[in-house]
Amino acid sequence: MPPRFFVDTVLSPDTDLPLPESVVRHVQVLRLAPGEPMVLFDGRGGSHAATLADIGKRHAVARVGPHDATECELPYRVTLAQGIAGGDKMDWLIEKAVELGVGAIQPLQTGRAVVRLSGERAQRRQAHWQALVTAACEQCGRNRLPSVAPVAGLPEWLATLDPGAGQRLMLSPRATHGLVALARAQRDDWIARGVVLLIGPEGGLSPQEEEMAAANGFTPVSLGPRILRTESAGLACLAALNAVLGGF
Repeated sequence: MPPRFFVDTVLSPDTDLPLPESVVRHVQVLRLAPGEPMVLFDGRGGSHAATLADIGKRHAVARVGPHDATECELPYRVTLAQGIAGGDKMDWLIEKAVELGVGAIQPLQTGRAVVRLSGERAQRRQAHWQALVTAACEQCGRNRLPSVAPVAGLPEWLATLDPGAGQRLMLSPRATHGLVALARAQRDDWIARGVVLLIGPEGGLSPQEEEMAAANGFTPVSLGPRILRTESAGLACLAALNAVLGGF
């Protein structure tokens, strides 16, 4: 498969495009030579076949070819509201969530989080996570980039949540409903409305936070008797939804 690159500019067939610096570095690492194929996408849908027309020490130019409208998005939209995990766990789960088709990511500052982000530091992490999303889309074949929202506190996010955001679910060890059983029973409705999935950080959501979420329409769901780590929980939910609602 030709390498894929995201470019933040509208692509048009039969044009020569100077590639951005980040893509130039990647092209150089891959040791691509003029005439070799690549795929470019601009996040607006579909992709373009292209060839490397020219490359130098600090520049590269691609010849943009025809548009391919093929997409590999899920047939429904999933927003992952994730309590911020420590270390490199957040990076890993964002990358894998993109591969599993997540449509948007909301990092949440919750009571039991081991990482505290605010101000400029939170903005830098958001930009870092968005860059990870781009790289994951380049790797997995997605042409539409999921958005990473600014870090928010749980009460703040709940207060601004769109009433039509979709079926609201939170993973909880105290849940009496299984995620898979509910997804099977309400499959058509979830596909039509989309899903908002709330996952706590290490240690999970506190009972007070679960009560707050429940008061805002979130249904507690379970993946079974085992307690999953935060970096596994959301991905397991996304995989289950892929299996039941479509995507695999």
